[in-house]
Amino acid sequence: MHHSYQRYLAALELSGVKLEYCEGEIYAMAGGTPAHADLAASITRILGNSLLGRCRVSSSDLKVRIEATDLSTFPDVTVVCGHRQVATIDRNAVTNPTLVVDVTSNSTEDYDRGEKLSHYKQCPSVMAVLFVSHRRPQVTVVARAGAGWESRDYPAGQNVEVPALDLVVPVDEIYAGIVLEDATPLP
Repeated sequence: MHHSYQRYLAALELSGVKLEYCEGEIYAMAGGTPAHADLAASITRILGNSLLGRCRVSSSDLKVRIEATDLSTFPDVTVVCGHRQVATIDRNAVTNPTLVVDVTSNSTEDYDRGEKLSHYKQCPSVMAVLFVSHRRPQVTVVARAGAGWESRDYPAGQNVEVPALDLVVPVDEIYAGIVLEDATPLP
């Protein structure tokens, strides 16, 4: 069934969960685990401190609208550098994220790294997308590189680098003190 954006906004207002909208379809977004919440809070804090005075860092309460593909979603962390621009059809949705961060989960990882990433790539302001793994201490950066995109994994012990934002973040700092549910004990 095709839903209007106005119907989506009405459903969102009444919903107890976050809802995603894409081309007339409304989807409930998966709830997170304690580790997911801890990772989102950790990366939000680190980015907030690292980009203080340069960019605004927001939690998953900020809706992002990718107008080119008709997607409205709630990334775990959104960074906007410069003045926030909002959608004409939704004053609560920003249209110019510079960086988006998704903490992966068992139920959403394929979608996040596949279809959702392709939506983010259609937004001209997005310089990079970060995927914070729920399985092991590792961050994947998918960043604009000329006319294309490059992907790089940063495991434990390395520094995540996002040159477009002059950003360097230690992977170990993101995961400090967080117990991952899918982690296998080290020998």
